[in-house]
This record gives sequence, structure tokens and C-alpha cells, in this order.
Amino acid sequence: MPKPRTKRQAIRDERKAKRREKSLVGYEASKAAKKQRLNEENGDGTGDQEPRFEDGFDQSQPQIGGPPPMEREFFGMLSDEEQEYFRSVDEQLDIDDFPSQEERQLYLASVFTEAQGKELKLACSQSCSRLMERLILMSNTRQKKKLFLQFASHFLNLIQHRFASHCCETLFLQSAPIITRELGGERDDMPTEQDDPDEKPLPFMEELFLLTLDELEGHLGYLLTDRFASHTLRVLLIILSGRPLEQSQTKSLIHSKKKEHISVPWTSDGPTDLNTQLRAVPISFNLAAKKIIADSISGMNPTELRVLAKHPTGNPVLQLLLELDISLNLKADDDESGDMVLLWRLLPGAPASLKDATTPASDFINSMLYDHIGSRLLEVLITNCPGKIFKALYKHVFGNRIHSFLRNDVASYPAIRILNRLSKEDLVAAVEKTLPEFGKLVALSRFNVIKTLFERCHARQAKIEVDKLTTALIGALGSDPKSLVPKLCLPQSSETEDEKNHEPPQKNRSALVSHGSQLTTAMLAIPGFPSSTILSSLAALPEELILQLATSSTPTSYVVVNALSTQSKNKVFHKTLVATLRPHAFQLATSEYGNKILNAIIFLPSKGDGISVPFHVKELIIEQLGQHEQELRDSFEGRRVWRTWKGDLWRNRRREWISWVKELDSTSSQTMMEQQFKGNNGPRYDQGDNTRSFTRPDDQARKRKWENAT
Repeated sequence: MPKPRTKRQAIRDERKAKRREKSLVGYEASKAAKKQRLNEENGDGTGDQEPRFEDGFDQSQPQIGGPPPMEREFFGMLSDEEQEYFRSVDEQLDIDDFPSQEERQLYLASVFTEAQGKELKLACSQSCSRLMERLILMSNTRQKKKLFLQFASHFLNLIQHRFASHCCETLFLQSAPIITRELGGERDDMPTEQDDPDEKPLPFMEELFLLTLDELEGHLGYLLTDRFASHTLRVLLIILSGRPLEQSQTKSLIHSKKKEHISVPWTSDGPTDLNTQLRAVPISFNLAAKKIIADSISGMNPTELRVLAKHPTGNPVLQLLLELDISLNLKADDDESGDMVLLWRLLPGAPASLKDATTPASDFINSMLYDHIGSRLLEVLITNCPGKIFKALYKHVFGNRIHSFLRNDVASYPAIRILNRLSKEDLVAAVEKTLPEFGKLVALSRFNVIKTLFERCHARQAKIEVDKLTTALIGALGSDPKSLVPKLCLPQSSETEDEKNHEPPQKNRSALVSHGSQLTTAMLAIPGFPSSTILSSLAALPEELILQLATSSTPTSYVVVNALSTQSKNKVFHKTLVATLRPHAFQLATSEYGNKILNAIIFLPSKGDGISVPFHVKELIIEQLGQHEQELRDSFEGRRVWRTWKGDLWRNRRREWISWVKELDSTSSQTMMEQQFKGNNGPRYDQGDNTRSFTRPDDQARKRKWENAT
């Protein structure tokens, strides 16, 4: 260290050294305190490791509903031998090399016997909670009920735990179908000969759920904003209401985006009817849901309720509470049911109070409109509120400013929900107000708004407004109908050099392409001027842009798929489009997105008025695929295309393949394509839901399963 030149410099150096030492001591102290706090939360001494699940919510948000209890239960830790045993069990179940189902069940029974008395330790362990989730997925009804009994009286602590909360969610979700079966008189948990003859019969699953809710009673206020318990509360509310468990909207409401997926190799990937449809639930569940709604907000004043509406963790729970509050209490002949506790707390005095902009109800609506989190609650309110409330909302809040709301980045989503409920007369008036602002909508890339306007006008049979919207869209995009598809679906292909230098982030780019492609698909579904405009724009595209459209992403590839199934007055449109794609058949077959287009071509009729692809073109495509048979078999997408085109039949029995293709011509092409999408290609993306995130078909799970099997 250099010697200070002056005494003053020496004093400065000494003070600087003391400040540095003090800051280092403070940093170490804070780090040790954080480590100790995490250890206390996890309860297994692993708080310094990376968390298994990340929720993404900010824990610094204000606490609502009273402070949580400071004391947390500690259930002990697994010994090293126990951890090693359960880790080997997890690996064995993941490999799944059992010779028969009986061997597997015997092995599971031995694991449950070994885990008896250690269930709470397993659920709270970072390394073994995955195994507990897997065991719940594999367990039978009797084993699930025994887990309920082991967790009983501890649920309040478990649902707030980083790892145990996920075990509770899995246990609740897997037990929900059992309630419906027992309600119909079916029970599969009776003791067998191998069980203890003196063992008491287990209670009904309905009773176990109600006992769990009794444990949480009195604590719902602060659990609404707990980072982990809020997810479990959503699961319980969905189970109590009888809503489907496998819908994409339900899954996004229950789990965070980074929720780890625990799978069981030998179980079926397809969801059961009890998970995809509305479930029958006991009357006690409806009463319990109403009580949860009342207890959750009973101790909150209007200020706390408004803070909860903008809370990142509490808002999704409040959405579900509001939806259930309306659906469980709304009667067909009574739009002003007094039983809707939460709705009247949010909008006191409505609908009359919405006439005055200074009332608490109007103030609440205006404060939520431009808030990124609060506007989501407003969407739920608009979608589910009674007719009298909706009419007052549109007349006094949205009606005169609908065009302004549709331009806004946040307020456009509640405005879209308004458009979905408007009558034809109100919708026509809203379109007339929006048309002068149409250029701004296009400049701001509000393609989801424009898509909703097209769909609603078509649904309400407002054909004149549909043509006006199409003309306005063409004018806003440069007055050239041929430029619609590249500017909506491939904006990077029509940019100038200056625009390319100021490229938006990749996430915004993906959303822009997604919304533009959905708008294009919506226009293709509307006969007349909109669909013919899109088809003419596609016909004018050069070969490289059509190939880019077919292979760049899921939404753009479905533009081509839907164009192939759309009637056209141009008799050579479909022939020209398929002829353009034919030289790239192998590239499409091995593409994650393009394989759907190739699978759609085989089901197009060889002769027809609006749609036709000659038989010899299909022969040329299968011959090109046959030259790359082995490469197709080595690819997941290629193997699917080879199976759809019946490549083995073409190679071995050519005449039978020709007969099969000609049989397809006698069947409705639309019916065949619908069967194809429901069967091999998985679900299509939702074209009618104006959500803020775009979800593409989940083919990756089946892809990984096939790769593991080979």
C-alpha cells in the first residue's frame, strides 16, 4: 500500500478503511440472517440451496388481512440413510422398469410402508418433496386418504411451505375426481385381505376436504397474499366450485409459469372426463365456497380491498373469488342478488352509483382501468357481472370513450371484454366511433383489438361493418391488399432500414407476430371480402416468404393451414400454393411448425369447386418423402408425417395407397381435417380467447416421451 503524502490523506485512508470494514461486517451479518431465515422456512437445513420452484412475486408487497403467525412447525429432518433410500426410490420410479403392474403396485406399497410416519418430513424436504408428489400421483384412493389423515392439523403450515405447498396442491387435485365418484355411490377404498382387519373404514373424501377447510378458517385474510399458500387456495376454490381441472385457463390460474412438472411415465397422458368437464360436487362445497368468500373479505376495509386488487399475488385469488361470488349467487330472474358479497363490496350502490363519477364504485373502476394488475380483475368483473351492472358500465364508463380505451395498452383488455358482450346496435356504434382511430390502432399494433372487432361483427351479422373494417385495415397498412399478410405475419420482411435499426425486443416481436397471425386467421374465417383479401395477399407472396410463413412459428404456420381449408373463387389458388410448397416437402416434414401443413395437404380433395389439389401433386410429394424415409424416421415430426401419409403402405402396396387417397376425396375435407387436428397434431391454439399471452400447442411432452422410448 503506498505511503500517504500528507497527514490529511492518512486520516482519509483510515476513515475509508473503517467504512469498508463496517460494510463487509454488515454484509456478512445480513447474509447469515438470510440463510438462517431460509433454513427456518424450509425446515430441513437446505435453505442455502437454490429453490426448486420460483414464483416470481415480490415478497415486499404489503401484508393484507393481518400478520401471519410467527411460529412455524418443524417436523424434523430425514437421516442420511433415509434420504439415500428415498432418492433411489425416486430414480427407480422414474426409470419404471417393472415387469408388470402387479410388481409396480407391490413396490409402491412397500415404499408407502417405509414412508409411514415420515410423510411430513418428505413433504418439507427439498430433495424428497418431488418423490412425495410422484407418490401422490401413483397412489390409489386409500393411500390418498391416509395421506390426508397424516397431513391433518398441519395444513396451515404445509400450504405456506416452499416445498410442502406443492405436495398439498397435487394431493388436492388428484383427490378431486374421487369426490365425484363417491357422490355417485362408487367407493374403491374398502379394506382388502392384506390390510389389518381391525382397521377402521376411512372417511369420505368430502369430509376430509371440509376438515381441511376448518383448519384454514380464520387465517384466510393473510393467506390470500402468501407467496405459496395463495396457489393452494386457488386449487381449493376450483375444486369446491366443480370447475374443470385440465383447462388451460384453469392451469394458468393455479400454477405459476415456472411451476415444475412432475410426471409419471406409466400413466396415461390424456386427461380424463372428470378433469376436462364440469364435476358434480356436494352442496356442502358450494356453501363452503360462499363462506370462504365472506371470511376472506370480512375484515378488510375498502382501502385494503383496493390494495388487494393490485397485489401481484392476491389479485389472481381475488379474480377467482369474484367469479365464484357471481356464479354461485346469480339467479336467472334476479340481477341484484344480495348474496353477492364481494361484488357489492367492490361496487357499492351499483348500478345506480355508476352514474356519478365521484362515487366509490366509479372511482374503483377508473383506478383499475389503467393498472397492469387491477385491470385483470376488471376483465373478470365485466365478463361475469349481471346484465344491469354491465349495461350501466357500458353506458356511463365505456360507451363514450370506447375508442380511447381500445388504443391504450392496458385498458384495451377490459374494453375487449366489453365488446364481447355488446348487442348488435351498440357494437355498430362502437365500430363507428373506432373507425376514425383505426390508423392509430394499426400503428400501435393493437391487432388483438382489431381481431375482436372482426369476430364480433361477424358473430352479430354486421356485414357492412365487416367490409368497413377490412377497407380501413387495407388503408392503414398502405392501401395495397397484397401487403396484408407480410405486414401482419412477417413484419420483418417489409421493414425499412431505419425500422430495422430500431428493432423491438424479441418478446414484443413474438407477440406482434402472434397477434397479427391471429387477426389473419380470423379474417380467413369470415366469408366474403375479408377472406378473399387474405387469400389474394397469400397468392401474391414470393416462394421464400411462403416458406418462411410455413416454418417460422406456430401462429404463422396456421395461417397457411387455414388458407388451405378456406373456399376460394380463384380455382388455381390451392394448386398454386401447394405447388409452391412441394419442392420443400422434406423441409416441411421435419419442421416443428411446417409438418402440420404437410399433414393437411393429404386430406384436401383432388377435385372440387372451392378447394382442390390434383392427385398427381400428392404423388410427387410422397415420392419426395420416400427419398428421405430414414431421415424422416429419425425425426419426431418426420415420423408423424410419414404415418399420416401412410408411407409404409405407399412403399409396399402402391395400389392400396392410391385407393386410400381416392377414398379421402369422397369424404368431407373439413371433417377429415378436424379429425386430424384432434388426433395426431394436438390442440390448436385458441382463436377466440383475447388473453394477454399466446399459448401454442404443447407437442413437446409427447416428443420427449417418444425420444426417451427410442
